[in-house]
Amino acid sequence: MPTASLIRRTGLALLLAAFSTLAQAQQGKPAAPSAYEPQSGQAGKDVVWVPTPQVVVDKMLDMAKVTKEDFVMDLGSGDGRTVITAAKRGARALGIEYNPDMVELSRRNAEKEGVAAKATFVKADLFETDFSRASVITMFLLPAINLKLRPQILNLKPGTRIVSNSFTMDDWNADETATLGSETGCTSFCTAYFWLVPAKVAGIHKLPQGELNLKQHFQMLSGTLSTEGRTFALEGQMRGEEITFKAGGREYRGRMNGKSLELR
Repeated sequence: MPTASLIRRTGLALLLAAFSTLAQAQQGKPAAPSAYEPQSGQAGKDVVWVPTPQVVVDKMLDMAKVTKEDFVMDLGSGDGRTVITAAKRGARALGIEYNPDMVELSRRNAEKEGVAAKATFVKADLFETDFSRASVITMFLLPAINLKLRPQILNLKPGTRIVSNSFTMDDWNADETATLGSETGCTSFCTAYFWLVPAKVAGIHKLPQGELNLKQHFQMLSGTLSTEGRTFALEGQMRGEEITFKAGGREYRGRMNGKSLELR
């Protein structure tokens, strides 16, 4: 019969052997990957990544009046903060991002914030993406990229809301501009630009009020109104589908309904 001492020595030997086997197995294993941490200024496909300050994200969504009825698309969504903030406001939001590590990071962030059902992310090229489902588009890109995307944006449904951090659309002037001061904690990239996609109204419109001959430069209008045997120069503006202009000392308002212009 084995003695108690022998049993203890045998048990210890088995335990040491088990630890040795485990150590050998772990030596052959790759180390667990560390969590991906993006670095401000890191290179991307079209632009370097710099995070939008949260106060600017909030301001951009305020300018666009984002609600639970909206579908927001963020172009170049980075770490997902704009999409996640929109989702917290109840909107459905989609981030378009080319870097797959950023996409996975954004998904983890959305899970952490409890909005993964409304905040989704895809790896995709901006220039191969259909924006037509969006009621709001947000972006923090470079002027040259904005300009390259501009024709596609201008073909969206009139009234689609566009907000850009820091960079403009060249000669398509913003409908609204907001710059946050240092008291907000924002120290760089603190200006937001807002546009409404204007309806296309250039051309001749025969209306009960007279004949309108409109020229259009984005949202700005010029041209003539011919009525009661007289012709007046006009200047006006489009805000989405809504039109306002002045001619002959009067102000006119109306709406582009599909391809038909209606004045009130």
